[in-house]
Amino acid sequence: MSTTPETIQPAELKSLLPSGCRLIDVREPVEHAEEHIVGARLIPLGKLEERAGDIDRSTPVVVMCRSGKRGAEAMEKLQAMGIADVRNLEGGILAWKGEGHPVGKSRGGAMPLMQQVQLTIGLGVLTGAILALTVHPNWVFLCAFFGAGLTMAGSTGWCGLAILMSKMPWNRVAGQTCSASGNCSL
Repeated sequence: MSTTPETIQPAELKSLLPSGCRLIDVREPVEHAEEHIVGARLIPLGKLEERAGDIDRSTPVVVMCRSGKRGAEAMEKLQAMGIADVRNLEGGILAWKGEGHPVGKSRGGAMPLMQQVQLTIGLGVLTGAILALTVHPNWVFLCAFFGAGLTMAGSTGWCGLAILMSKMPWNRVAGQTCSASGNCSL
């Protein structure tokens, strides 16, 4: 795997951490609590603009997410805000773990967010299929709804159900508050 000037490989990041860099995790609080690179500071992608002033610009900045897509978006936002020395962790925490580097965990409790999403979609499709066979054929549209959602998530990297699930009460992290509009912050 090659590295572009805007990305950093997990092994390179591991060697850079002791000498000093600012590692920013742009995932949601529940994802960060499930597992994170020790020392990473949580600033969710949706809060990046308002919290950019909290980022120390005296050292290189590395952004990371689950697989690299949100990290790339965060890097572009930070560069647009004038933070020039910023790179994205190539492959995100998945690549970090894939190379055997350690991760920290903040809590037990709720199952991982992506497992919750998979369970919800699976139950929705199963329910729609059973109802279409036993109650009325139009219930097949419930299956189509979940299929369309999966297609959108797979093609864009944006999953509305994951965002919604991350704001559920059982996925709140200690110190996190959510407004009536559903916006959550630490």
